[in-house]
Amino acid sequence: MKKLEVDNSKCIRCGACYSMDDTHFAPDDEGASTVVSQDNIDDPIVDTAIESCPTGAISKKDE
Repeated sequence: MKKLEVDNSKCIRCGACYSMDDTHFAPDDEGASTVVSQDNIDDPIVDTAIESCPTGAISKKDE
Protein backbone atom coordinates (compact mmCIF):
# COMPACT_ATOMS: atom_id res chain seq x y z
CA MET A 1 0.00 0.00 0.00
CA LYS A 2 1.25 3.47 -0.88
CA LYS A 3 1.28 6.53 1.36
CA LEU A 4 1.68 10.22 0.50
CA GLU A 5 4.59 12.00 2.15
CA VAL A 6 5.95 15.54 2.05
CA ASP A 7 9.62 16.18 2.83
CA ASN A 8 9.36 19.56 4.52
CA SER A 9 13.12 20.07 4.27
CA LYS A 10 12.60 20.31 0.48
CA CYS A 11 9.29 22.21 0.51
CA ILE A 12 9.71 25.85 -0.59
CA ARG A 13 6.11 26.78 0.31
CA CYS A 14 5.10 27.64 -3.24
CA GLY A 15 1.59 26.21 -2.79
CA ALA A 16 1.45 24.44 -6.15
CA CYS A 17 0.31 21.12 -4.69
CA TYR A 18 -2.54 22.39 -2.55
CA SER A 19 -3.60 24.83 -5.25
CA MET A 20 -4.12 21.85 -7.54
CA ASP A 21 -5.33 19.31 -4.99
CA ASP A 22 -6.81 20.67 -1.79
CA THR A 23 -8.34 17.28 -1.01
CA HIS A 24 -4.95 15.73 -0.22
CA PHE A 25 -2.72 18.72 0.58
CA ALA A 26 -3.00 21.86 2.68
CA PRO A 27 -0.62 24.47 4.05
CA ASP A 28 0.53 24.31 7.64
CA ASP A 29 0.87 27.45 9.78
CA GLU A 30 4.09 28.37 7.95
CA GLY A 31 2.77 27.63 4.45
CA ALA A 32 4.55 24.29 4.06
CA SER A 33 2.57 21.52 2.43
CA THR A 34 1.06 18.82 4.60
CA VAL A 35 -0.84 15.70 3.66
CA VAL A 36 -4.42 15.96 4.91
CA SER A 37 -5.85 12.80 3.35
CA GLN A 38 -4.54 9.40 2.34
CA ASP A 39 -7.87 8.48 0.72
CA ASN A 40 -7.99 7.72 -3.01
CA ILE A 41 -4.33 8.58 -3.65
CA ASP A 42 -4.53 6.82 -7.02
CA ASP A 43 -6.61 9.75 -8.31
CA PRO A 44 -4.73 11.31 -11.26
CA ILE A 45 -4.91 14.76 -9.60
CA VAL A 46 -2.55 13.48 -6.90
CA ASP A 47 0.07 12.60 -9.51
CA THR A 48 -0.42 16.00 -11.13
CA ALA A 49 0.15 17.71 -7.78
CA ILE A 50 3.27 15.62 -7.14
CA GLU A 51 4.63 16.48 -10.59
CA SER A 52 3.91 20.18 -10.00
CA CYS A 53 6.28 20.32 -7.03
CA PRO A 54 9.38 22.16 -8.24
CA THR A 55 11.63 20.56 -5.61
CA GLY A 56 10.30 17.00 -5.64
CA ALA A 57 9.25 17.23 -2.01
CA ILE A 58 6.14 15.05 -2.46
CA SER A 59 6.16 11.32 -3.02
CA LYS A 60 4.13 8.15 -2.76
CA LYS A 61 6.01 5.61 -0.67
CA ASP A 62 5.33 2.02 0.26
CA GLU A 63 4.18 1.66 3.84
